[in-house]
Amino acid sequence: MEVCYQLPVLPLDRPVPKHVLSRRGAISFSSSSSLFGAPDPRQLSQRRGAISYDSSDQTALYIRMLGACVVFKELFARDVRVRSQVGFEPERRSSHPYLRIDFRTLHTRLGYGSSSDGSGTERRVHRLLSFQRYLHSSRLLRGISQQIPLHILDEDYNGQAQCMLEKVGNWNFDIFLFDRLTNGNSLVTLTFHLLNKYGLVELFQLDMVKLWRFLVMVQEDYHNDNPYHNAVHAADVTQAMYCFLQEPMLAKSLTSYDILLGLLAAATHDLGHPGVNQPFLIKTDHYLATLYRNTSVLENHHWKSAVGLLRETRLFSHLPAEDSLNMERELGSLILATDISRQNDYLSRFRMHLDKENLCLSNASHRHFVLQMALKCADICNPCRPWELSKQWSERVTEEFFQQGDIEKKHKLEVSPLCDREANTIGNIQIGFMSYVVEPLFAEWARFSDSRLSQTMLGHMGLNKASWEGLQQEQTAASEEAGPSATDAENAVAGGSSSKEIPQGSLES
Repeated sequence: MEVCYQLPVLPLDRPVPKHVLSRRGAISFSSSSSLFGAPDPRQLSQRRGAISYDSSDQTALYIRMLGACVVFKELFARDVRVRSQVGFEPERRSSHPYLRIDFRTLHTRLGYGSSSDGSGTERRVHRLLSFQRYLHSSRLLRGISQQIPLHILDEDYNGQAQCMLEKVGNWNFDIFLFDRLTNGNSLVTLTFHLLNKYGLVELFQLDMVKLWRFLVMVQEDYHNDNPYHNAVHAADVTQAMYCFLQEPMLAKSLTSYDILLGLLAAATHDLGHPGVNQPFLIKTDHYLATLYRNTSVLENHHWKSAVGLLRETRLFSHLPAEDSLNMERELGSLILATDISRQNDYLSRFRMHLDKENLCLSNASHRHFVLQMALKCADICNPCRPWELSKQWSERVTEEFFQQGDIEKKHKLEVSPLCDREANTIGNIQIGFMSYVVEPLFAEWARFSDSRLSQTMLGHMGLNKASWEGLQQEQTAASEEAGPSATDAENAVAGGSSSKEIPQGSLES
């Protein structure tokens, strides 16, 4: 059965062709099982490629596409209907057990994102159909040769998105617009494009089906209900990483292996991020904190999640086992470097190398360290983007902080620093972040790579910081002007000395 877009109707009186039981595209069956009879008990609830069987309904095929399981029932009926959309797969997409909070619906309850329960489902179904249109138009999974140009975008959006990809190395690349043009598939589309642009697909003999499945699974294992730590952020970091890889100091020194690792690390560096920070996981006794012994909890989770997808898709199964394990270890080393609590350690080591001028990029360990620093810069480069982009990211990350604070208040927990929306503003959070984290890192990066891009980033950061300081001063002035009027209103209420009506909300201000 060559199943790419629709499942054909199979009459009852016809035998099952042999090719039905063989692997086609992203769908595979075990040759030892029968499609119409009871499956082997060993295969019940066991995944086969992108297919799993459910012992409670032997005629249902759970087809995993873009993270959604669509139930195809009644194979023997004349019309094969998409009956329902099952939620997240239990092994990776279950609800997060913090204090019995179901984080799949948390953001909706808090008022962030969609206003109705059905909107998320509608969005996912739309993306699923869009992806299927892409499959139909590109014939990517039908064994096209490597020499044919890879058209990886939806027909509806191909022109505009392709124009953007031609300028993917520009620092003012608008990832929000690109995500809309690719119908929510910015991470898959961008990463695939970059891997192909460098010739890494052919060089490392990557199976196209496995690669595409891996990227789709990566994108869908980001929790897109998170205001900040979602697939769009991963795509933005991947684009920034590409910009850094193009810097003269790196472009002439990095190997294809280094570039492959750098792009994969950027795409997966926040994989499965729950939208809360490490202290929250520790104080709520979350199983991840216990598993990783309260050390780089999130980063270890991102790394292990990425390794899990690599092994599940068998993307590097054709490589020698030792090479594959080394790649997994080095991928982890890059992702673990993004732990912000270890910022000073990496920065001190980077500064020491620059002071001694002993960074030798012909040395593999030195190249790996520079890749770590590049990924760290890409991860927190939002303050160095143009104001229109930087402001959006600032608002998103602050909203994610505040949502965590709302949860902590609701469950009578101590509110984490920067997470109280009543005591903090976007401006003061961003000014502090730039002053103590971003500026020191990018100043050293500019010493290492004194290029036009480095100066552009420092210039944007200075302007953005000044903009936030200006907004802070305006807010302070506005609050000071409102202060006396509020005091007069309170005095009027206490002493009854004024017969004027107090405006609604004056006491609150």
